[in-house]
Amino acid sequence: MDEPKPEIFFHVGLGKTASTYLQHSVFPYFKDINYIPTNRYKKSLDIIENGTSKKYLVSREFDRQFEDEVKWFCAVHPDAHIIVVFRRQDKWIASQYKRHVKGGFYKEFVDFIDIDNNQGFWDRKEMIFMDKIRVIEKYSTQKPLILFHEDLSDPYNFIDLIAKYCGASYSRKAVSVKPRHTAWKEKQLHAVKFFRKHVYKGEIKGGKNRLETWLYFRPWWLLFHLIMYFAVLLPKKWVIKKPLIQESDLEKVREWTHKDWSDLKAYAEKNNPKL
Repeated sequence: MDEPKPEIFFHVGLGKTASTYLQHSVFPYFKDINYIPTNRYKKSLDIIENGTSKKYLVSREFDRQFEDEVKWFCAVHPDAHIIVVFRRQDKWIASQYKRHVKGGFYKEFVDFIDIDNNQGFWDRKEMIFMDKIRVIEKYSTQKPLILFHEDLSDPYNFIDLIAKYCGASYSRKAVSVKPRHTAWKEKQLHAVKFFRKHVYKGEIKGGKNRLETWLYFRPWWLLFHLIMYFAVLLPKKWVIKKPLIQESDLEKVREWTHKDWSDLKAYAEKNNPKL
């Protein structure tokens, strides 16, 4: 007689939606479920195949590779219960831009995401979140659990929803509700952007694999962090000549994504399990 298949939960976290916080400060403390952390994600299929646990929780942060990774995992486990966290598009894309500035992107926000002509560094379709829902529906037999970043204002309730969905338990004393990473101040990001725009404008690219990319980028990472640390000492008026992101550009994002955000909220209201 065949062994019953394990129940699998797959957190497909978008970047800048508290994925790192969940992966390091929450999921490792879940009981009654075998958590496979993000650094073992590529081995997750083998771990599940050769394991004996009744339940597994797999977590990985995806952005532009979202469909490829969901397809890869669900090709083997189409019945996986998918967990995904969304953040309103204007706040999400602003946070993505700041992350890239911290990593050396020196161009303007409109060069990062171009609402009018779609000639930006990121394709504007990445902000159509219902497309990501359609990807999940295409490869998975299960409706996803949809959570919203804004609900982290009540962190334990947010964590409780995931725990109940997975049939897991945890101790609140063991789980920190402090953010994993604090946001860099705008003055610090302006300093890195100034350095990249006026001191070194050359290309910073990755290597042939993750290790080579890490080794190549690590010195830049250290330099950019030194710049940000020292920028704290500079008078604000020396560094900030204009906002890092214009409010008018964020308003364009809100207008362009308004229907999609409303559709996503309605989908979650209709399809989320009652926990």
